[in-house]
Amino acid sequence: MSTIAIPANNAKWLKKVRWDEHGLVPVIAQEASTGEVLMFAWMNRDALHKTVELGEAVYWSRSRKKLWHKGEESGHVQKVLEIRLDCDEDVVLLKIEQAGGIACHTGRHSCFFQKFDGDADSGDWQSAEPVLKDPETIYTNPKNKK
Repeated sequence: MSTIAIPANNAKWLKKVRWDEHGLVPVIAQEASTGEVLMFAWMNRDALHKTVELGEAVYWSRSRKKLWHKGEESGHVQKVLEIRLDCDEDVVLLKIEQAGGIACHTGRHSCFFQKFDGDADSGDWQSAEPVLKDPETIYTNPKNKK
């Protein structure tokens, strides 16, 4: 008796995820060692399947309309240590190790580098984290390309 291969988008564990009307699920990338939230992104079925397959984060780029293997240009790959699904089964949490310590395309450790300061009438967003590496050097250095 031969085994029938199940296409990635029909795998039982993928069917449990509550995908939105666009076939996407929100994803939070959290640094496993510190618990710090580094970034937020989206995945479709193929991205989540590829993430499990590779052990590295693969997201769906809504702007480019294609899969995006985190670090494919920058070298800042996210090694996935654990994947969790929330109680409503509509948000995925990745516990990751961030290569190079930079998750944000701005060259910062976290995409959540802007902090609100002040009151409701006169407050504003302030940068609360330094740029660790100039984005121009991250995305123009041929050594960073796979």
